[in-house]
Amino acid sequence: MSQRHVDKKARKTIGVTLGVTVLMFGFAFALVPLYNVFCEITGINGKTGRVSASEVNQRDFDPNRTVVVQFDGTVNSALPWQFHPRQVSMEVVPGKLYTTEFFAKNLADRPVVGQAVPSVAPGEASLYFNKTECFCFTEQTLQPHEEVWMPVTFRVSPDLPEDVHVMTLSYTFFNKGGLTPAQEKAGQGSHATGR
Repeated sequence: MSQRHVDKKARKTIGVTLGVTVLMFGFAFALVPLYNVFCEITGINGKTGRVSASEVNQRDFDPNRTVVVQFDGTVNSALPWQFHPRQVSMEVVPGKLYTTEFFAKNLADRPVVGQAVPSVAPGEASLYFNKTECFCFTEQTLQPHEEVWMPVTFRVSPDLPEDVHVMTLSYTFFNKGGLTPAQEKAGQGSHATGR
């Protein structure tokens, strides 16, 4: 084999390897958004839907049926925040629009960006839980020691199966930018992007 043939083969191998690497990176980058869309469509993993307030028909409900919606709020260990619901539970009539609030406080001495990920249990009930307003739709930036109350406006569909009497709406906040608790404790000035 000539040196020219070996070089050509090596270049081809390198090109294929780089192409596969780029494709793998692109697939990994797109996997999370694709998974989220899949979960929202199917209700798998407790993902909830989003509707506009104008899409909600307030007359489409049975006033004699109620469901208990429980609220839960947690933060990932990398987020130096306090986070909890205003109330632990609420009795709702499926089909009607309700609003509740969650409290968040940045415990760090620097601005920190957080992103909430919602889920509903039991999983099959998530298809019937829709939010018209929610802090989980955008990243939240809290200034040092800032406190906020964040509203959630929601509706449980009147099509919710009759055997579901209790639902739990949970939020977990993740660090999208700022200091981790370990960095804050160590007094580091660098920002962890968390992205």
